[in-house]
Amino acid sequence: MLPPPAVFHFLWEINTDLVKDGASVRTYGRLISYKPEGSKAVLSGQQSSAQCHVSVQTTLVEPFQPTLGAQYFVLGEIEKTDGLTGVILHARALSNVDGVDLTLMQKAIREQRCFFKKRIPEINEQAPHCEPSYVKNL
Repeated sequence: MLPPPAVFHFLWEINTDLVKDGASVRTYGRLISYKPEGSKAVLSGQQSSAQCHVSVQTTLVEPFQPTLGAQYFVLGEIEKTDGLTGVILHARALSNVDGVDLTLMQKAIREQRCFFKKRIPEINEQAPHCEPSYVKNL
């Protein structure tokens, strides 16, 4: 049986109650640490002045050639844990996305959320705030 489709969440949303344990997610962040002996990586992202970190279990995507400081896109499942780590993202796919315009990608994600929120009523509880960019420009 296939896993459910992954919902795109920004890195700073993953440690919130918005994302449930076992949920499939897509996210991206800057690779700041990688330990091949434990198959663990740490992605970092920034929202305003807050720095957010998420631990990534890379067992299923080994071997890969990590580039510290590069942007990576991750598809995987969330495991909520007790203790210091909080959340672990078990990666099914991990790719370097250096060169991608992250501001444009964030805008596209927000637009997609608004579209799905209007089309599928069940998403209203799952989707964070939604304000299309064309409304802001009025």
